[in-house]
Amino acid sequence: MSRKLLWLTSRVLSFCLVGVSVLASPLAIAKELKTLREQGRLTVAVKDNLRPLGFRGADGQLQGLEIEIAQRLAQDLLGRTDGLVLKPVLNQDRLAVVLDGQADMAIARVTMTSVRSRVVAFSIPYYDDGTALVTKDPTLQSSLDLTNQTIAVLDNSDTIAVIRHRLPQAKLVGVTSYKAALELLERGEAIAFAADASVLSGWVQENPQYRLLTPNLSVEPLCIVLPKGSQYDELRRQINIILTRWKAEGWLEQRADYWGLP
Repeated sequence: MSRKLLWLTSRVLSFCLVGVSVLASPLAIAKELKTLREQGRLTVAVKDNLRPLGFRGADGQLQGLEIEIAQRLAQDLLGRTDGLVLKPVLNQDRLAVVLDGQADMAIARVTMTSVRSRVVAFSIPYYDDGTALVTKDPTLQSSLDLTNQTIAVLDNSDTIAVIRHRLPQAKLVGVTSYKAALELLERGEAIAFAADASVLSGWVQENPQYRLLTPNLSVEPLCIVLPKGSQYDELRRQINIILTRWKAEGWLEQRADYWGLP
């Protein structure tokens, strides 16, 4: 379990130990669907530095796939978009803001895991992310062509386990950042860089000499984070109905394509 999830779990337990449940705490009361509609206000935690999911454009305005999802969700749930409040958050705060009631939900590149499901609820997936690779070597046509090759990975990332499982003969070189990965690739010390497909999509948009290889080496569903509790069941059901309709209409796939996601 990561330090972040250990911290979140211990935080929930600490609320319970003092005799105040997370759902009953004044700091942790998220709004139910009926209240959201009565107040006409929806606060959504998002990313503002993660192209192409949630980032600021040249005009400083938030944009990206997850921003569009939040905007259309506000329209479908409230019947209006001017009641939407977008709250940029750091990665380590994506679950905490929902637990603390600072946001009604989070649409901030959160993958559904069994550990996270202990403290928050999830919608059905709106996008299937996963481990991908980027390269500028024209001889590589598939992720599976990287057997016995040198691959850069972020230090201490979950990607390491995926690569070791799918490409056990590959040599891994750790880097501390995406910038460091680019520098390593440019020096020819690695032939590819492995990370989350959604993040690498934005990375490739900023470094067009590189391209994403297919297929992804894992599947990690991105879901909307919601508070746990039966009082939020109707909100979660409505969101799942909306996401199912968007998938059937092709809207989610269309918007993912628009933002350059694989």
